[in-house]
Amino acid sequence: MEEQKVIRSLSALAQEIRLRVFRALVVAGPEGMTPGALGEALDIAPTTLSFHLKELSHAGLIVPTRDGRHLIYRADYAQMNALLGYLTENCCRGASCAEPTAPVCKTC
Repeated sequence: MEEQKVIRSLSALAQEIRLRVFRALVVAGPEGMTPGALGEALDIAPTTLSFHLKELSHAGLIVPTRDGRHLIYRADYAQMNALLGYLTENCCRGASCAEPTAPVCKTC
């Protein structure tokens, strides 16, 4: 993973509302959530939520898709796993400290 993508992703998550939104989308799984459902679940005003969804989307952490008239936002598990892999790739002085069967988040 390129450092600029890592920096953009970490920067996007370094804000309370965006972190809450991203975690909610991870929990939602591949079904994702509409902005209305997210706003209601997290008690976030629509305009505020829209701004934060845009930031997470630009960072590549979430993916919006259109379903008829609705937008569905989903966590990008590949991007999330790449970020986690980048952060842990040289842990333990370069020795492999992770179990080879360590779980990665899949799209259920």
